[in-house]
Amino acid sequence: MALIEGCKHSLDITIPAATMAAEIERVTEKVRGKAHLKGFRPGKAPLSQIKAVYGAQIRNEALDNVIPKALEAACEKENLHPVSRPEIKDLHFHDGESVRFKAEFEVSPEIELKELRGLTVEYAAPDVADSDVDARLEELRESRAQYVNVDPRPVADGDHCLVDLLSISGIDGEPMKQEGINIEVAGEDTFPAFTDALRGALPGDEREAEIAYPEDYGVRKLAGKNVRFRITLQTIRFKELPEINDEFARDLGDFQSLDEVREEIRKAIHREREAIAQSQAKSSLVDQIVAMHEFPVPETYVDQQVQTIVENQLGSLKLQGVDVSKIKLDWKVLRESQRDKAVHDVKASMLLGKLATSENIGLTQDEVDAEVQRIARQRREPVAAVRMNLEKDGSLNRIANRIITDKTLNWLFENATKVAPPAGSGETAG
Repeated sequence: MALIEGCKHSLDITIPAATMAAEIERVTEKVRGKAHLKGFRPGKAPLSQIKAVYGAQIRNEALDNVIPKALEAACEKENLHPVSRPEIKDLHFHDGESVRFKAEFEVSPEIELKELRGLTVEYAAPDVADSDVDARLEELRESRAQYVNVDPRPVADGDHCLVDLLSISGIDGEPMKQEGINIEVAGEDTFPAFTDALRGALPGDEREAEIAYPEDYGVRKLAGKNVRFRITLQTIRFKELPEINDEFARDLGDFQSLDEVREEIRKAIHREREAIAQSQAKSSLVDQIVAMHEFPVPETYVDQQVQTIVENQLGSLKLQGVDVSKIKLDWKVLRESQRDKAVHDVKASMLLGKLATSENIGLTQDEVDAEVQRIARQRREPVAAVRMNLEKDGSLNRIANRIITDKTLNWLFENATKVAPPAGSGETAG
């Protein structure tokens, strides 16, 4: 056995001549039983003719049969566990002789964990101010606004206009047509050109406006373009907001008073901020443990992680409306650009796995069942059907691994020494 570099090992393997001869004999008999040679029934042709016609096929099949078995035996003897497809090199084989070859493959590295209790991490329990609760309450109020039609009159600032839009220039291909779009005149999120076009208009009027969309605009078809629209005003409406009182609270659900709603909002904001703050702290802890441990990682794992990173990026682009089938990927360039992140991610995964094993962090069936039930509720499908589909596509194993990873991250966080972020760092959750 020889260590080449990193996680790559090589083994020089010899298969005895007798073993190879026996396998060739077995394969020859198998081929003979199915061979159709002129003048002979299957299974009756002389071995000499079988070998003359099918010799190369017999030889290759016999090698394909004995090499994996010999490699497995050699790895077991050396206590090696390949994580990559072995590469067979320097194969030497002549009739009547032993087979010799070299196998190169990667194995997982041995990792010796350092002490991971008591790592220092910046973390502050989140604060929730009354103003935070007021802002969330105002969002709830806005979500329950009623839009009331007004008698025909010129549009004024603050009006909500129901309009039809038709692009007349600036967009490649088919024009963009949207009906029943609400535009708040002089609204904070309204393009000024829409406001200028609609101000003073009456229902039934047609106006035009040219919008300069920023490069990072969410709709890629419009991003970075100057698009001219024809605007048809249908209806003018004003927004009527409910009063924030106990009656409003009861309309929200199982609440009897506004104070109950405010308390529930406060708890919800606290949970959200705590989750964000803990996630940031855990990410920092993972960076620390990766930096603390120096070990090689199998290139096979790196390639797999690069593939995952690229697939996630393409998935994100697809959600933004990009036709990813038209994107030409240069794997060599991609691998190089994503390699550092991939190596970090692989090391983190291996270290967390090692930590889970050393601290006996496992999972229970109840934990898996709870996650399956959550997914079923989300999909509004029967639990049994969801479980069957998750088992079929391998997602159940990924769910189990994610639960163990989350529990391991919780262990790191719970066993860390938390210190308050520096004043003015902007990293507090509050």
